[in-house]
Order: sequence, then structure tokens, then C-alpha cells
Amino acid sequence: MATAICRWLVRKGYKVAPFKAQNMSNNSYPCAAGGEIGRAQVAQAQACLVEPEPDMNPILLKPNSDCGSQVVVNGKVWQNLSAREYYQHFPILLDHVLAAYARLEEKYEFIVVEGAGSIAELNLRQTDLVNMGLATRLQIPVLLAADIDRGGVFAAVAGTFSLLDEQERSLVRGFAVNRFRGDPTLFANGVKIMEDKTNKPCLGVFPHLYGSKLDAEDALSIEGEVNSRKDSPVAIIRFPHVSNVSDFRLLPDACWLSRPMPGVFDCIILPGTKNTIDDLLWMRRTGFCDWILDQYAKGAHVIGVCGGYQMLGERIEDPFGVETAAGGADGLNLMDSRTVLSREKTTRIVRGRTPSSHEFEGYEIHMGQTVRPPGAAPFATLNDGTEDGVRTPGCSGTYLHGALEDPAVLGELLGRSVTTLPDRNTVYEELADWFDASVDRKRFEDLYLCP
Repeated sequence: MATAICRWLVRKGYKVAPFKAQNMSNNSYPCAAGGEIGRAQVAQAQACLVEPEPDMNPILLKPNSDCGSQVVVNGKVWQNLSAREYYQHFPILLDHVLAAYARLEEKYEFIVVEGAGSIAELNLRQTDLVNMGLATRLQIPVLLAADIDRGGVFAAVAGTFSLLDEQERSLVRGFAVNRFRGDPTLFANGVKIMEDKTNKPCLGVFPHLYGSKLDAEDALSIEGEVNSRKDSPVAIIRFPHVSNVSDFRLLPDACWLSRPMPGVFDCIILPGTKNTIDDLLWMRRTGFCDWILDQYAKGAHVIGVCGGYQMLGERIEDPFGVETAAGGADGLNLMDSRTVLSREKTTRIVRGRTPSSHEFEGYEIHMGQTVRPPGAAPFATLNDGTEDGVRTPGCSGTYLHGALEDPAVLGELLGRSVTTLPDRNTVYEELADWFDASVDRKRFEDLYLCP
């Protein structure tokens, strides 16, 4: 919804920026000027036809354990904190959020602010950086989007308004019913009931958007696909801390595995991860390490991306305790390489060239450096002349996220042609069309675009 509004406003001639004060996701992307932000805000920036920047997502939480996250502030790693520790830093974090918003406000006519979860999470009200706490501080008009596909939409909308205080209710100027399946005219009486219950207008009943190719915001997009055995020759390991699942946009039919499965695959992919050592130890506990080596021995091509690439080597060392106090862990030993994790994170956008001379764009987000085997064929040669990753007949590894989003690069690895996806700009146009077709334009403009 936020991405659709971004492009819809841009088509009206406005200068627009996205903003999400606090995002929690291991799907991130480096900004051209430095720093990383959540992938969702990158998509929204692209929809706005502007360059992504850290101010659009000043706080990014990257979960690296069940109870803790790496906290990225203004694009840079700040601290590793537990949830309890995080909320103790609320005053400092709020200052960063307000400063980022103020900088955007100086440059743009409209800022589309995305919330997170419910706007009525009463237990978090005192430390709310991203929902009504932000809206009330900055007097931002709010559109409540309700997901009818999950059920309970009447209770969700009416209950939400009943839990808001008077100031908050005044800012929520209307609501929208999203992901409706079927004929929306049959829900007209439902709309009236909700308007009567809330004394707020409905801005539209938006149809379920089938087959949307918008980049995944986080790993939740693959939860329903784990361990469903499909007629696919490709398996992707679903790490507990998997990151940047958008790398596999061109493999919608791949099998995501959280446990070893019978049969032999043509290709096994180890994706990126926010905690390489922990996920490597998880693979050893679950039998994945032996399973991957067996698949490799039977002819499967094993591909590692970022953290997955680090796992392919002999060992990962962690001398500074970046990920674990254990000091490191032995890898799969499919490559004669070793990785040392470092305190500083590499975040940059690069251009590379495959051994067949195909040029592509990728990006790096990793903490650590890998010593490549002497004389090994690189995965790609970067524009600055340095070599990235390794290619062998049965095993390939790269630090370059986004490489497998290029059909030619992925085709080289799989040994077959790959179906392309619609251009992202086309997707944003489709979203704007979807919004325009269902929104009550006059109401929306009167409530949200007028001073």
C-alpha cells in the first residue's frame, strides 16, 4: 500500500520520499552514498524515482538471535542489543528518527510514512518510534490499512479505533480494506457498518493483488514454502537467520528446505545469513552438512552467497566475537578458503563481470574477509580489478548479493536459460494503477493531501 501511494503521488507530479522509522528485517540494501537500509524502503524509493538514503530508514533491526538484533542506525552498525536493552536507548533513538525525518522534510513535498504492525500496541506505547508515537509527535495524518484476507476485519478496525486515545483517533483520518477477494460491491454493507462503528470514512476496498513481484520485505515471504517438495532441481537452505531472500526472485519454484530431504538436486544454494557461524552450527546439528556433502558427491552444484559463501570454506574465524564467543567454526571444506570476521561491515554497490564477460550489478553487505585459494577462478571480476568469490566445476561462491537476480549470471550457474521477471518499474506502475482504481480519490486528496 505504501509503495503504491509513493508511485501514485509521483505520477501526480509531487516530489515524494518514503520513510520507515524502524524496520526489522535481514533483507537490506546498501545506499549509493553509503550505509544500508531495509529492502522495502529501497523499493519505495525506487517507486518515488529517488535514490535510497539512510534517512528513509534510520533504524534497521537485523535479528541475529531469538532475542537480539544488530541495530543499524543511520545506515551504520551501532550495537548488538537484546530487545530489553534496545528499549532502554529510546531517547537516543527517537532523536535519530526525528532528525532523519526533518532532513527529508526539507527536500520533499510529501513523505509516505510506513508503520509497523498494529498502531494500537498498548504495551509499546511509551517507547513507540514507528507508529502513533511518531504520528502524534509530528502530527502526521494516518491511513489505517486492514487486511481482510486474514479474517476478523470488523473486530480489527473497530477494535483498533477503540484502543486509541482522542488525539490518536483524530490523526487516523480514514481506513482502507485491503486484500479483498471477489466482488467488492458485495461488501458495501460491511463498509457502512465499519464507518458507523468508527465514525471514520473508508477510502476504498482494495482487491487482493495476485502475482505481485514486489521484492520481499523479509524472510516471512518464504515461510509457507518451506519443505514443500516441488518439481524443481534447485534447493535453497532456509537458515534460521536467512537474509536477502530477494536474491532468489528468479527461482520462485525452488524448494526451501529447513531439514534434509530425500532425492538428489541439481543445485543446492546456501543463501546469506545474519549469523553465519550460528547457522553453520545449526546445519551440523540438523544433518545438513553431511546432506550437502552427499549431494555434492552425487553431482549437485553447490552455490554459496555471502554467508553461504563463507560456509563453503575450511573455517570461519571470529576473533572479535562479532557473532559468537566460540571463536569460530569449521566450514564444509568444499573450498580451500578461510574467512575472518571483522568489526567493520562492508556495504557497497558494485559492477562485476563473469568469466563469459557478462556485466552485472551486485552489492556487498558482510562483516568479514575471505582468503581465496591461490590461482582459483573468480566468480566475477569487479570494475576496480579485484576478484570476487570462487568458481569450481562443482562449487561456486560469491559475496555479491543481487548476482543471482541477473538471468544471465544465474543461467551460467544452472546451465540453462532462466525466465526473467517484469522490470521493477513496471511493478510500481501496476501498484499505482491498483491504488488509483480502488481509492476514493476525492476523499483521499481532501484528507491527506490538503494542508
